[in-house]
Amino acid sequence: MTVLLGPNGSGKSTLLKTLARTLAPEHGQVLLDGKDIHRSRTRDVARKLGILPQGPSAPEGVTVRELVCLGRFPYQHLWRQWSSEDERAIKEAMAIANVDQFADRPIDDLSGGQRQRCWIAMVLAQETDLILLDEPTTFLDLKVQVDLLELLVRLAHDKGRTLLVVLHDLNLAAAYADVLVMMRDGRIEHSGVPEAVFTATNLKQVFDLDAHVIRDPNTHRLVCVPTLAGSTSSQQVAAGLPSQTPTAMSHP
Repeated sequence: MTVLLGPNGSGKSTLLKTLARTLAPEHGQVLLDGKDIHRSRTRDVARKLGILPQGPSAPEGVTVRELVCLGRFPYQHLWRQWSSEDERAIKEAMAIANVDQFADRPIDDLSGGQRQRCWIAMVLAQETDLILLDEPTTFLDLKVQVDLLELLVRLAHDKGRTLLVVLHDLNLAAAYADVLVMMRDGRIEHSGVPEAVFTATNLKQVFDLDAHVIRDPNTHRLVCVPTLAGSTSSQQVAAGLPSQTPTAMSHP
């Protein structure tokens, strides 16, 4: 699971759209299995590459099952209609995304997190090895974001899928990514495991953010703690030290 990070306007979504054939590159190529993806047939690409864009919308009244069935489009032909293989793929995708209990409900009746799981189920029904997701956790509550990222990690680690995900939350990205990629001004600045990429120096360079990076003592995950201007207490907290003087943010 690779997570793409960068400030607004850094080119994250543009890069993802180019990889997904939504945008054509002005120079160079996007290669999928050694072939130019922009010269390949849409149906052939869709059998290898699944895409979940930012803020997808479904026609009014569409049920969860009908939405997930759309993921089987790449396998439909005049000489190949709906089959038991399609049924298997649909049931498996809904079960993995934990939306099978909503199968007959209109997707508009579900919460934001439930709807996003339905869209992921649709992508899973394509049964592609590669999946691109553009900010799948946007506008979701923190608990729902965590649940969704746990699902994506299981897809990568347990189901063998390769995921490229655009995220905005720095700490969630560091917690769940196998590989972190930082972009700025349309260029990749840093790429590698979180321990190598998620550093105070890189956060300052890429995001112009003054922060400490510490390791949570319970989860052992990396955490970014922004430095408050003119305050020493944030440095003490980041280092795991008690604050010596009370502040307006102190609690009893």
